[in-house]
Amino acid sequence: MIIRQAFFEGTIHAGREQAFKAYVAEKLMPMWLAFPGVREVRVLYDIERDEGAPAYPMVLSTMYESREALAAALESPVRYESREVTKGLLEMFEGRIHHHVFDLALS
Repeated sequence: MIIRQAFFEGTIHAGREQAFKAYVAEKLMPMWLAFPGVREVRVLYDIERDEGAPAYPMVLSTMYESREALAAALESPVRYESREVTKGLLEMFEGRIHHHVFDLALS
């Protein structure tokens, strides 16, 4: 399995935390779930971290059967639509987003 994660490094604007989460749930989650080949979508919200660790208020994690399935999802029209909708989310966020792809070791 291939896991692609988007790390939102930074901070949600003060007082916008609930609006940020609602935007994700109402506008973005349906789009992410519509990516072709996606097996799982998880949104993780920060509760606590080690002292001195960078702030990741949100991590988006998606799972695909293969690198080919991920590549197809990244080229899909719904992915490009979601990137446009994400601009509204970024109005409530200060920081950067970086992506990482992992191979999930199954035991």
